[in-house]
Amino acid sequence: MAETVVETKVETSLGTPWNVVVHDDPVNLMSYVTMVFQRVFGFSKQKAQHHMLEVHHKGRSILWSGARERAEFYVQQLHGYLLLATLERAE
Repeated sequence: MAETVVETKVETSLGTPWNVVVHDDPVNLMSYVTMVFQRVFGFSKQKAQHHMLEVHHKGRSILWSGARERAEFYVQQLHGYLLLATLERAE
């Protein structure tokens, strides 16, 4: 009696990743934005300043990418600090 081995391929869809994007605004001080990035994301001061400068010079910065629910949580937290933040599908 011969054994038959059947291989099956199972694909798990984790869903599309989402980006948390912060946009430039004329209201908040650069030092304030840096502090918010440190508090919300736990960034080092250097990393927070890098993203703050990216927002300042390019008009936006992607701060985090991952599951939609977590991304929505981060956007809500940033709104609580009065920063202009949005959610977008990662490409």
